Amino acid sequence: MKLAEIIKRGLGFLAVSVSLLFSWFCAYWLTSHIFDAIQYDPHELARQLINSILGFFLFGCCVYLITKIPIIKKQQDKFLLPLIHAMKMMAEGNFNIDLSFYRDQIRGDRNHPYSKIIESIRHMADKLGEMEEMRQEFISNVSHEIQSPLTSITGFAHALKNDELSPEERKHYLQIIEMESIRLSKLSENLLKLTSLESDHLTLERKTYRLDRQLRRIILANEPQWAEKELNMDVSLDNLMITADEELMDQVWINLLHNSIKFTPNEGTISVEALQTEEGQLIVKIADTGIGMEEDAVMHIFERFYKADRSRNRNTGGSGLGLSIVKKIIDLHKGEIQVQSELGKGTEITVTLPLNSSETAV
Repeated sequence: MKLAEIIKRGLGFLAVSVSLLFSWFCAYWLTSHIFDAIQYDPHELARQLINSILGFFLFGCCVYLITKIPIIKKQQDKFLLPLIHAMKMMAEGNFNIDLSFYRDQIRGDRNHPYSKIIESIRHMADKLGEMEEMRQEFISNVSHEIQSPLTSITGFAHALKNDELSPEERKHYLQIIEMESIRLSKLSENLLKLTSLESDHLTLERKTYRLDRQLRRIILANEPQWAEKELNMDVSLDNLMITADEELMDQVWINLLHNSIKFTPNEGTISVEALQTEEGQLIVKIADTGIGMEEDAVMHIFERFYKADRSRNRNTGGSGLGLSIVKKIIDLHKGEIQVQSELGKGTEITVTLPLNSSETAV
């Protein structure tokens, strides 16, 4: 601490002490005259208590009057004005606030009375700014995802008004309209699902069931999709019990399996493995020999509406919400999900659930 700062604080402490002493002196003098005037001699303890209370009251009055002195009030207003202006800007939705005025005033002194307030306001503005950017990006993404199928539906519906269309063309256009309508419905369903998962009031309906049976059921339910592409399904499942929300976990395995089927070329291989480690953790691995992803895509794969290859996802009808839903469900079950992928060499997704979520079946 610099000498000037020490002297400044010392003078401040001295001024406060002198003001307190002067206030108590005035209180003692005033009460003495009042007691003499009314011819009353209170107990010494009562006298001291009255003098102390009155002294603090007079000290408070002095401080209040000092703050009303024009020069001091102007200085206070000058110091507080940037803070007030910053909070007004935040209330209006502008989080790009400037508090550089306090850099020279505080000089990095974390013990300054306003230091923590300024730091808290700056931190709050940064966080609110990030949230606002996320909100705007989310609205932009939703608008884009809705606009694309709506444009197709409108265009092909208009084309159907042409009486010269052949039955085959008319059927083709109707199929496109139906497909885009399903895409819109799926987008709406996923948005509602994601909103529900992020709700503070969501309660998991946990129950104990066979995980291997759940995985087999979902694999068989999707047989038309992987059989159509002549994919080889390599399935290795231990007999495992899990305590979880079965309906939500259905969504996890369906989304992950759909992604593997979607991005694995014909005659490729998808492997599904479920086991329990010696530490008691339950692990499910879903790997494919698909097109894979670049490292940058893997880093962002669980973000809402993120698409590693936008043209690829547009052709396959994805909305970029499936893996966000998967991540949220796994987080709710206190588990982890990891992705390993290399462009052109496939993708492996590993879901790990903690010890207290599963046990080996008998």
